[in-house]
Amino acid sequence: MTDTMFEVTFNYPQLQSIGLNQTVVNQLYSNPVNEPAALLRVTEIQRDCLTVHDGADEHSARVLPRLADTLHARATALAVGDWVIVQTNALGERWVAQLLPPTKHLARRANDGRRQPLASNVDTALLVMGLDLDFNPRRLERYVAFTRAAGITAVAVLTKADISPDAADKLAELQERLPADIPVLALNGLDDATGQLLAPWLGAGQTLVLLGSSGAGKSTLTNTLSHATGQATGAVRSGDGRGRHTTTARSLHRLPTGACIIDTPGLRTWRPDTDEAGINAGFDDIDQLAAHCRFRDCQHQDEPDCAVRDAVAPDRLRNYHKLLREARRGQQTALERKTETARWKAIGKAGAARAREKRGS
Repeated sequence: MTDTMFEVTFNYPQLQSIGLNQTVVNQLYSNPVNEPAALLRVTEIQRDCLTVHDGADEHSARVLPRLADTLHARATALAVGDWVIVQTNALGERWVAQLLPPTKHLARRANDGRRQPLASNVDTALLVMGLDLDFNPRRLERYVAFTRAAGITAVAVLTKADISPDAADKLAELQERLPADIPVLALNGLDDATGQLLAPWLGAGQTLVLLGSSGAGKSTLTNTLSHATGQATGAVRSGDGRGRHTTTARSLHRLPTGACIIDTPGLRTWRPDTDEAGINAGFDDIDQLAAHCRFRDCQHQDEPDCAVRDAVAPDRLRNYHKLLREARRGQQTALERKTETARWKAIGKAGAARAREKRGS
């Protein structure tokens, strides 16, 4: 006797208002369930509870232990923006039973090598950076590299243009430094005209994510675009321009245009969850110039006839090399990382021993 199988119920027009598309629907046919269930989207995640949305209302839910164990074994977890299959028991409790594989997924690597999801099923990443003391071109380059590696459209959004006397110079610097196909916009996050500037990416059914450091203006931007005041905002510290963590959890918000936007806490660090090819996607100018180097395996450091060193700003090239090292380390297993650490410790000790011998002689 075989178990009875059920189709997952969903209201397409209703869920389309929070980003449902045909790609997600097609996945339902390969995910049968053995009891009645519904398709919902994750809009917020807390420690032991999450919020799911059916396109009309929000509901609290928890993750079934078997799914939690499966995700843990894969070194990952649920993310805001995920589409999930939810079952409701006799007590009216909702449980997340299955995760539909995300079409696009942003994550970072923790120090232990595990993935920390940031957002799923995202079309566009608004890379938010203030034109005050938050301005850091190298950090923005990192963000561009990681989002492009995930196949997500990147848009650089420079906030606080109304209080920055050198906004035009900083804008020009980034336009010259970043890949030519990355839009760079300078705006005042409190101005209603912000929606018009970002209109090309705010179409119905689109999902955006805001990425940036604390105090960059992400929550202010969310409030302006959604015409709401639900997201708390705070001032930056006067000493170093860093913001305080007013946003403590990732959350998805609906916009009047029919798009959805995911606000996130400030990113202090973002170690790459990608490989060398992903990093090269964010530094395509270097990748293209490398084809003209004398040696095919040129590292663009001290090799002769390198086509990259003289054409790329030294700071950008250093940033590129740093990200490559981080990406290689992120792809290592725990044992490989441990072995490499031990090797460098041995090299350091050997160098110190030679220095002591020289001093003794």
